[in-house]
Order: sequence, then C-alpha cells, then structure tokens
Amino acid sequence: MIGVLEGFAVIFTVIFVGYLLARLNIIASDEQRLTLNRIAFFAATPALVFQVVSTAPTDSFFSTVSLVSIVTALASAALFLALAYAYTRYKNASQVDGATLTMGAAASGYVNSNNIGLPVGIYVLGSTAYVPPLLLVQMLIFTPIILALITRNNQNTRVWQQLLHSLKNSLLSPVVLAAFSGLVVSICSLHVPELILEPLSILGGASIPVILLSFGASLHKASVLAPESLRALTILATTIKVLLMPVLALCFGALFHLHSDQLYAVVILAALPTAQNVYNYAATYQRGQTITRDTILLSTFLSLPVMFCIALLFGR
Repeated sequence: MIGVLEGFAVIFTVIFVGYLLARLNIIASDEQRLTLNRIAFFAATPALVFQVVSTAPTDSFFSTVSLVSIVTALASAALFLALAYAYTRYKNASQVDGATLTMGAAASGYVNSNNIGLPVGIYVLGSTAYVPPLLLVQMLIFTPIILALITRNNQNTRVWQQLLHSLKNSLLSPVVLAAFSGLVVSICSLHVPELILEPLSILGGASIPVILLSFGASLHKASVLAPESLRALTILATTIKVLLMPVLALCFGALFHLHSDQLYAVVILAALPTAQNVYNYAATYQRGQTITRDTILLSTFLSLPVMFCIALLFGR
C-alpha cells in the first residue's frame, strides 16, 4: 500500500499548492481559477484520456469486471438520487436545483480512476488492466449524461427535447470524443505517429496538475460543509461513495460470480474517492460546484482507511 500512500501524498501536495496560490492572490479571482478548468476540459484531459484508452488491451474493455463496475456506479448514483429526492421533499428544499442533484449523484458513483486509480492498480491490484475500462466507461457513458443534465436550459421546450439536445452536444465534447477515438485506435490496432503522440503526452501530463491546482484554489475562503442547505446531501454523497459503493460492488460481484481476485478488484476500485473530473465539469459549467468540491475532498481523505480495511478483509 506504500504506492497508494505516495499517490495520495502527491495529490494533497498539489492541492495545497493551489490553495497557496489563491491565498497569495496569484490566482486572484474565480475567473482565473476557472481558466485552469477550461484548459483541462478542452485540451489537457482529452489528451490524457486518449493516451490511456488507446494504449490499453482491447479485451480488458469488455469483461464482467467492467460490467460490475458499471452496475455499481449506476446503483450508487440512483441511490443518491432516490434518498436526496426524498430528503428535499421532506425538507421542502426548493433551493436545491437539478444540477446540484446531478452533481451529487455523479460524485456518489464517479471514481477517481486515473490519478489515484492507476497507483491503486499498480501497487494494490498488481495490474493496471482494470483501470482503463473504468475510465472509458466513465467518459463514454457517464460523462455525456452528466454534461447533458447540467447544461440543460430552462426554455419552454419539452424536457426530453432539451435532454436530447444537450446529450448530442455532450457527445461531441472533447473528453468524450477523445475516449471514443482512443477506443477505435485500440480496437483497430492503429499506429499513431510519434509526431501526434508527443504533443498529446505533454498536454495529457498537464491535466491532473491543472485540475488539482484549481481544486486547491477553490478551497481558499471556502469552508467544507459550510452551506447548511447542502450539508446533508454532501454527507449523503460522501457516505455512498466511500462506504456503500464498495458494499454494492461486493454484492454485485458475488452475484456475477467473480473469482476472488476480480471481486477484490471491483471492491477496491469502488472505494476510490470521487474523481477530480467531476469537479472539472461542475467548475467548467459552474453548476453544482459546492457539493462536488466538498464530496471530493471528504472522500479523498476517507477512502484510504476504507481501502486498508478492504485489503485486510480480503487477506491481502
């Protein structure tokens, strides 16, 4: 687990640097901070996604492990929506909009498959084969749905028409196109010239640091769980992500008769904290930022002891 500890240490260090930059007024405004998110969303993250997906073994994309991970993530998001809807109805919390509920659901089931998932794959699972399929599923299935829901406008058109329009636009977003392109390259075993790969490598290398810096800057003058109206929903999203999602993965894995190593893999991956990409989507479109930011921060701190407990449970 030393590698995982190192991965968490690196993440927290870069987040702290972002916080310092905001505190020292180097990142002096929300507009400057959001510029980092736009760079990541439109350039750096697509490059990283293409690299990871295009170089992954094709057979790893279509496996029972991937199916269990999909079902677990969807169940976690659905559980949040059901409980959050019941809570807001009970409290008559009309100030909680659809975008906040969408980002809360995303934070409940969208795992950090890259900057924490890869170290976990290497040092905990002994293989990175489980991570690219998870990244691909999140980019090709979950991301378009999230973007469609948070970019839906309030015009006097039918809801399904708005969603179809937003879904079409989200499918053409850079991160989704990058994931699809990478999948085509992997399946067709296409050769990508070094002249193209090298710039992508440079851009992709900037993705995680840029998002983490922006995330750290967002913590300046912000208090975790400060908005009382969102406190319960943030705690709910964090609880589902850190505790209930691994339990759901264990149940679904047993239902699909995964063998011991595969079952351990899906449970460990389900215990990963909420992905920084979710915050990037929220910040880029400025929808549901607070619940996303707080859930990411809390789940990142809490997921490590949970993963230790899972490792002990499986005798690893």
